[in-house]
Amino acid sequence: MAAEARAELARLEPCIAKLEEELKPLLIPRDPLDDRNAIVEIRAGTGGDEAALFAADLYRMYERFLIRHGYRLEPITYSSGVLNGIKEAVFKVVGDGAYGMMRWESGVHRVQRVPATENQGRIHTSAATVAVLPEAEEVDVKIEDKDLRIDVFRAGGPGGQGVNTTDSAVRITHLPTGIEVKQQDQRSQIQNKAKAMEILRARLLDKRVAEQEAERARMRKTQVGTGDRSAKIRTYNYPQSRVTDHRIGFTSHNLPAILDGAVEPLIDALRMAETEERT
Repeated sequence: MAAEARAELARLEPCIAKLEEELKPLLIPRDPLDDRNAIVEIRAGTGGDEAALFAADLYRMYERFLIRHGYRLEPITYSSGVLNGIKEAVFKVVGDGAYGMMRWESGVHRVQRVPATENQGRIHTSAATVAVLPEAEEVDVKIEDKDLRIDVFRAGGPGGQGVNTTDSAVRITHLPTGIEVKQQDQRSQIQNKAKAMEILRARLLDKRVAEQEAERARMRKTQVGTGDRSAKIRTYNYPQSRVTDHRIGFTSHNLPAILDGAVEPLIDALRMAETEERT
């Protein structure tokens, strides 16, 4: 029996560390915002047409990733560029835990590759920005009518009957913060105003959350939740088939799979880094 006990001890001891790692996330209070829907904004940054093409790549990457995990995407705004690129795309991710799944994607994503428009084979560096906002309810953010300036104008760009022929586009400016939201993709002024208000509430809630994260980051010197939406967070290097997340120093050499929607290794690594910092 003593020999059996020693053998069992030798078998069980290596499991302790693994079980402790699995327990750590369960001991940390869950952020109530994680269970909410998310509003994702993708915009082309520096790099002209190549940046718009990269923004389209990011859109497809997230679309495949989210659909595979059972989430539903609801388009809000979509502005296309040349060669099927994207100047700006805003969409809502609907499903339990949508914001918790996507929250670490906010920031500047950089790509290093030979653009489709480059005929001399030179590698260019371009960028796109991603903002992930928790969907806000009216009770989260109180918006006074006196704090809003609402302008209406005629929609521009592609559109059918009733879109470009009436003053249906809406621009809402939140005067205390200067946050401006423009919406023109819906068919009526009422629909555009409702969508714009939804985005405005989300941006105001995100601003408050970002300020709280920045304060917590200052106190605990965190690498992940800095609240800085303008920081370069990730590089996609095509010649080396490499993706590097600069916040945690995580690198994957499986770029094609990640761009095809296999973002799980990056998100899992970021979750673990956040857990380590909070325990």
